[in-house]
Amino acid sequence: MTDMETAAELYEAFEAGDGQRLVGLLDPEFHGEVTPGLPRGWGGTYEGGQAMLRECWGPVFAALDTRPVPDELIPTVDGRIVVLGRYRGAARESGREHDAVFAHVLSFRDGRVSALTQITDSQRWHDALI
Repeated sequence: MTDMETAAELYEAFEAGDGQRLVGLLDPEFHGEVTPGLPRGWGGTYEGGQAMLRECWGPVFAALDTRPVPDELIPTVDGRIVVLGRYRGAARESGREHDAVFAHVLSFRDGRVSALTQITDSQRWHDALI
């Protein structure tokens, strides 16, 4: 599988809400950087796919019926892929809309995602959860 195919599969796994598939697409030494200032302490650094799922993605998807919807996947000269899109959905408790732009920078090793850096509008996350 090419890195572009791996990236596309990552967003398919997000769409399906398939945590096991997500972790399976991540390199054993996965490194995640999530936008500081997100609600509930979700922003920060995560080492390993299980930590990312347990401490970030799992709690996010428990609170928000949302997913990252990619609009564009842009390969870079150094082998990374920049993904531009929007998080779309709603807060589970309040029903408020969740719509926030994002940029993800994905790095790869041996056909898996080795790093993901997320840049998003953290205020939109807070607004949905109020």
